[in-house]
Amino acid sequence: MTDYLKEFYENYDEDGRLRSKSGIVEFLTTMRYIDKYIFEGARIMEIGAGTGRYSHEFAQRGYRVDAVELLEHNIEIFKRNTQINESITITQGNALDLSRFNDNTYDITLLLGPMYHLYTEEEQSQALAEAIRVTKRGGVVFVAYCGNDATILEFGFLKSKILQPPYNELIDFTTFKAFSTPEELFQLYRREDIDRLVHRFDVTRLNYVGSDMATHYMRNCIEEMPEEVYRMYLEYHFTICERQDMVGISHHILDILRKN
Repeated sequence: MTDYLKEFYENYDEDGRLRSKSGIVEFLTTMRYIDKYIFEGARIMEIGAGTGRYSHEFAQRGYRVDAVELLEHNIEIFKRNTQINESITITQGNALDLSRFNDNTYDITLLLGPMYHLYTEEEQSQALAEAIRVTKRGGVVFVAYCGNDATILEFGFLKSKILQPPYNELIDFTTFKAFSTPEELFQLYRREDIDRLVHRFDVTRLNYVGSDMATHYMRNCIEEMPEEVYRMYLEYHFTICERQDMVGISHHILDILRKN
């Protein structure tokens, strides 16, 4: 799995994606919800920090941040982006094993990437368990997932790949549930998959959010929107992003959990 991830992220501008007019919708939505629960002096852990878009944001605000990232390529960019005044650490490590970090340490724990690349329930459960373990009781864990049906709609139908290999071999055409392997890179989830994982833990769900909702379907249009229309689009997005009749269309889903 690591080889596939290494090749992908060495050739993909993840940091740039989160700064584009359409890509930043996911970032703004995630930040909007983190800001609901963060407080002065909070300690933050980011697991699967990538190039550090979120970690650096909070470190520059004055928070103490510990970050863990699997890939050396991302760590190099993370370090280059670190400013001298940031109270931040970056450690190479795996979301499945955070044993170097103590239990009940962090007020806010971000697991915003690893669940995209874990292909068995055992691994998914282990990553979630580790994130919850290092979080203080009463602390909040933010977990991101890739949505199944957004991928079916975009890659299957908008790009007309639904009947082409390997896509036609990775879809149950009775339920239109997609299956992934490390070669496909991204594991896809529906609400029932996420609920099945979460119900194993002593947590309370605070919010269940579509981080980008319709944005990716409209990315070209959004990039060309006049600023006034774009601001209105963001307001519309924030209004609908927790509507449970709509969250399933989102490419990225954010599950927000309080540790009991």
